[in-house]
Amino acid sequence: MTLLAPDILQEARELSVGVCATGIVLGLLLWLFGWRGHRFWIVLATTVSAGIVGLAAGPSYGTHPLAAGLLLAVAAGVLALALARVVAFLAGGLACWVTIQTVAPTWHEPMVCFLAGGLVGLLMFRIWTMALTSFAGAMLLVYSGLSLADRLGKLDAVAFADQQAMLLNWLCGGMTTVGLLVQFLLERRRAKAHGLTKGRGQRSRTSPSRRRDDGLPNEEHRPGFLETFRRAG
Repeated sequence: MTLLAPDILQEARELSVGVCATGIVLGLLLWLFGWRGHRFWIVLATTVSAGIVGLAAGPSYGTHPLAAGLLLAVAAGVLALALARVVAFLAGGLACWVTIQTVAPTWHEPMVCFLAGGLVGLLMFRIWTMALTSFAGAMLLVYSGLSLADRLGKLDAVAFADQQAMLLNWLCGGMTTVGLLVQFLLERRRAKAHGLTKGRGQRSRTSPSRRRDDGLPNEEHRPGFLETFRRAG
């Protein structure tokens, strides 16, 4: 199984240098900050995909392509976050089925693989989203990098993908793993910094050393009614 399709590279090599460079930048951002901006990426991918489908399928239903693409893109963008977990379930099931077919092709239980993978994708939504965004960023980086190198005359991207298919598969897998670890560490560091900042803010608001402007003690240090009565007695 090859992750990089030569026919896609054949089309991608015709892209301009600016488009390839933009793809590299977007792939790097997705690879590094996929989970932090996962809502943005989900809405963007869903909107663009739905718009393309609407442009292609609109004439078949007697609708103007621009109107069909625009309306379908807006509708998909509005529903994207609500359908995010459905997409995670489908992606998890598909990934599990492909993995089982690659490792054990004689085990023919597609329904069990799909349902088990989908449930794991839902239960581990954050980690699975990090893995998906890391994989998508790695694929975009490799595709854009090969297309840019082909455009600049450094190599033949299609021939290189045919000859070094296993190497490119390992490269995409390694980049996906590293991206997952980087996203996890960045999110953990951000959560720790946010927790420290929040804790300091709460301690500063509830500090017992602060006094009111009128000279009276804080509410938590005011003597109760029984204590006042005993002192008076």
